[in-house]
Amino acid sequence: MVSGFSAIRPGTDLPRYARDLLRMHDAVIGGGRSQLAPRDVVARSWTRVLRAGLDPDASNLRDPLPLEEVERRRRASPLQGVIEDLRQVITAVADASALLLVVTDSDGIILWRDGSARVRHHADGLGFTEGAEWTESRVGTNAIGTALAEAAPVQLFSAEHFEQAQHPWYCTASPIHDPRTGDLLGIVDVSGPALTLHPTITALVETGVRLAESQLWRRHEQRLERLRTVAAPLLASTSGPVLLVDDNGWVAHASGISTDRIAVPRNAKTLTVPRLGLCIPEQIGDGWLVRPAGKDTRLRMTLDLSGPPTIEVSGADNDWRSALTSRHSEILQLLHRHGRTGLTAAELSNAVYGDAEHIVTVRAEVSRLRRVLGAVVETKPYRLSDSVELQITGRV
Repeated sequence: MVSGFSAIRPGTDLPRYARDLLRMHDAVIGGGRSQLAPRDVVARSWTRVLRAGLDPDASNLRDPLPLEEVERRRRASPLQGVIEDLRQVITAVADASALLLVVTDSDGIILWRDGSARVRHHADGLGFTEGAEWTESRVGTNAIGTALAEAAPVQLFSAEHFEQAQHPWYCTASPIHDPRTGDLLGIVDVSGPALTLHPTITALVETGVRLAESQLWRRHEQRLERLRTVAAPLLASTSGPVLLVDDNGWVAHASGISTDRIAVPRNAKTLTVPRLGLCIPEQIGDGWLVRPAGKDTRLRMTLDLSGPPTIEVSGADNDWRSALTSRHSEILQLLHRHGRTGLTAAELSNAVYGDAEHIVTVRAEVSRLRRVLGAVVETKPYRLSDSVELQITGRV
């Protein structure tokens, strides 16, 4: 039995192990018993797939999206800018190793596919093509769909796949995240004939993901540097506290205040920034110059729990109200309860999800919360900013 990310150990007799897994698959899926137990990640996935009513003996629904929709998703994906880097890392060995690179979006839709012509031909017959949704609910247990469901890297070998048609394959998949926010962008997968699986495939996929995420961060820094260059003359003539931010609220330059991100500016709409209070954004190039509009630097926030969670924010003469998700409301209450001591990412994961295994998800949720409210949450540890006064009403 193997455990962890890799489905095999070095030295595994692949043909024999594939036969053992096939007997296990037939027994367990059929409701019987097997001497060889499925790995935990496989068992969890099979349980989910069986509950969804999928048939292991059939090729379940593929129904790929039209090419126009695939192209639209490609253009909208931040991964478009790093797909060539992934190809250089992985497809350099594709023909020699008979493998296939597949990159999906966060919905599990295959957007890019490259690699060995022979393997691509076999993948076509499986419906493993651009535009297909490769989630567990569509095609059963597979590395892409299971990585999405588990929010973790997954490797599957042979009959660990739910569908019999996928048994001749191995697949190794890892989520790729926006390095700025932690948001899931998609899945990077390497697949090929099962009996060609090598233990180094996991390292190959991990290298590709690390490279892509580092390139995404580098491109982000380049965009901020271009914004600083465009705004340099205006910044040189500006006195007092000021922020220069991009269209997503990321700070390219700060004077008189320290923060990495604020709420997304909107044209002709004031916004509140901790320690600056009410601010007026002025568009400059591809970004915004943000300066205080008054003297009030305190943010007063009221979290109303009498119905669906809502937050009311006031500062200076600016008041606004917004709906909150239940998760964001829960996070705000936890941070309010822990005061200036705050919570580490692991502690917040434990408090929200009951374990410390959801750190990436927690970071993404806090990032989304800051997108709504601005930089009201400080990091390392997570805590409410000193400039925030939070009141909770309607709590049972």
